[in-house]
Amino acid sequence: MRPERMTDGLRGLLNASEAEKTARGTRYTPQEILQQPATWHKTYRICAEQRPDLGQFLRKSGIDPQAAASRPTVLLVGAGTSDYVGHALAPLLRRLWGCEVWAVPSTDVVTNVEDLVFPDRPYLWVSFSRSGDSSEGLAALQTAIEGYPKVRHLLITCNRNGRMAALCEKTPDRAFVLVLDDTANDRGLAMTSSYTNMVIAGHCLAHVFSPDDYVDTFFRLQEAGERFLDHAQEAAIAIAQEDFSRACFVGSGTLRAVAQESALKLLELTAGKIHTMSESTLGLRHGPMSALDRSTLFVMYLSRDQRRRNYEMDLLHEVNQKQLGKLRVVVAPDDTDHLLPLADYVLTLRAPRDEYRAPVDVMLAQVLGLFCSLRLGLKPDHPSPNGAISRVVSNVKIYS
Repeated sequence: MRPERMTDGLRGLLNASEAEKTARGTRYTPQEILQQPATWHKTYRICAEQRPDLGQFLRKSGIDPQAAASRPTVLLVGAGTSDYVGHALAPLLRRLWGCEVWAVPSTDVVTNVEDLVFPDRPYLWVSFSRSGDSSEGLAALQTAIEGYPKVRHLLITCNRNGRMAALCEKTPDRAFVLVLDDTANDRGLAMTSSYTNMVIAGHCLAHVFSPDDYVDTFFRLQEAGERFLDHAQEAAIAIAQEDFSRACFVGSGTLRAVAQESALKLLELTAGKIHTMSESTLGLRHGPMSALDRSTLFVMYLSRDQRRRNYEMDLLHEVNQKQLGKLRVVVAPDDTDHLLPLADYVLTLRAPRDEYRAPVDVMLAQVLGLFCSLRLGLKPDHPSPNGAISRVVSNVKIYS
């Protein structure tokens, strides 16, 4: 790409001519990354408008803070990035709803539904899907609707016209569809604003019965996103110029979900030319640390919780002492002076608690994936030149 486009960051890409955007494959992805904090407010507003109906549906599904009756098991269902949406939300939903909440890939549901669901027990499935047209998402939903009458369904999607939405609308007594604004329905291959907006929708869902408790958190999150995106793209431009062929993303709790999505984003946008992995803070030592060679980018998402941070700081010191990796990057929630000796890049969020941070943290990996894609001569909007992956996984044969 042109050097001035890289230097100017996202806005440089947006200001390019239409012909250049088409040639470079940057018609959608840069805009979809840049628009995120603004689109979050649209999602927040949609959820606020739907709150009475959402609350009623959840109460009928057994999610009611005022009710003493046993509550259903909640499964957060999605594939790929949509699965990582569920992993980012499970701890918050579990705490606020007071019931079992588990993120389960729809790819596992399709092959092993009988291992995951007891036919005689109540469940609420919250399905996440950008397109609403993926083979596995549709098959998992159809299997549950037809074969498991005690499962109720809440679909969060970015596509009003998707087949999953149409299927849910045929069973209004057991299903509810929450459609986000069309701006969140990314046209680029990699899910960026669709991921963060579905996470924001999940926050709103968690706070259906306590909306006032989320107001301040949301606006702090939006402000943090606007600030962080500027710093993240500046660092990403510099990091993308480095010669690294591997990347390892590490975090604990909700931030491990961020690490998972970060690894996928960089992998997708570079067509696997940069090999990525993700791990928990304590899990890294149990084998995966052996992969941190002199061509590895190491990224740590640092927790606000002091107990978790103690473990993370120990790991940072160990990685630094052993001189593992080519570059070390830390994303921290607050003051960072003490981290400067331990990392090549330190980025500060000023964001709320860990349970809410995912939409902000993940933008580092999004812009890093974008600029690495361009450096490698790929087209970020469709970075898989051999067609190995596509925007919608829709050609999977489903077996009964």
